[in-house]
Order: sequence, then C-alpha cells, then structure tokens
Amino acid sequence: MDGTLFRAKGPKGAMERNLHPNMKIEIDSGEIRVVRPNDERQNRALHGLTRTLVSNMVHGVTEGFSKQLNIVGVGYRVELKGKDMVLQLGFSHPVPVKAPQGIEFEVDQKKNTIIVKGMDKEKVGQVAADIRSLRPPEPYKGKGVMYADERIIRKAGKAAIGAKS
Repeated sequence: MDGTLFRAKGPKGAMERNLHPNMKIEIDSGEIRVVRPNDERQNRALHGLTRTLVSNMVHGVTEGFSKQLNIVGVGYRVELKGKDMVLQLGFSHPVPVKAPQGIEFEVDQKKNTIIVKGMDKEKVGQVAADIRSLRPPEPYKGKGVMYADERIIRKAGKAAIGAKS
C-alpha cells in the first residue's frame, strides 16, 4: 500500500489500482485485511467492493483468469495470426480481433474454441464479451459465439407453431 494505491506482484506480473480512501488495507503475516471505518451504508458497500478488487488482483498476478468461448455454426471458424485472431462468422469478410495488452488468445481449431487469458479479470471479461458480441448466439439454430458454460434456450421454428392438417 502507498496511500490509496495498492500494488500486487506475482509470477504472472504486477498490477496496481487506486482504492477508495475510506478503506484501510492491513497486511500482516501474508494476510491482507480490508477494514472499514464505520458501518455506514456506503462504507459497507465499499468494504465488499474493495475486498473483491484486492482478491482479484492477488489471484490475477498469481494464477491469472481465463474465459472460454465456443464457436458454433457451419463455416464458422477461428485462426490465430501471431497474437491476434481472425474469425470467420458467416459475414462476407473475415473479422480480425487484436489482442489488447495483457491478453493472450489460445485457439483450438478442431473444437472451434477460444480461450481468453490474462491477469486482469475485468479486461479478460470485457474482451470475451466483445468477441461474443461479434455474433451472439441465436435462439433458433444456436449458431454464434457463446461462452462455454452458457446455455442457449432454443425456440421452435414457425413450422412447429400452428401446424394444421
């Protein structure tokens, strides 16, 4: 801690973040404790937020974070070009995706999966969400880019709805 600036270093790298001045960070014998000055509503909310931010920073610099995306659809595929990716998502053109600083992509072309890795949880989640937004899964055939743990609720097509004999 340096005033309101919290720094974390680990095998994956180093991160720093300004925390709210009301929250006090105590570091003793390898344990980090977040202390709030009183039980006011704002301080209780900041307490949980600060604790989670510090925890995510420590986890990020030691182990890192990852999100897995699956690409489903005929002709939909992904390939890695250096650190960047090129996606074929049924458009008339390929869609390039540049890797932001601190983010790595892993691609399995046989399974059409992308793994977004990094030490900043917010950035990993945002990059994964940006990739998903290129072609969100649609409810009729389930085609698109989706998270690995996402479940798409399928809709019946119009042939299944008012079929008369």
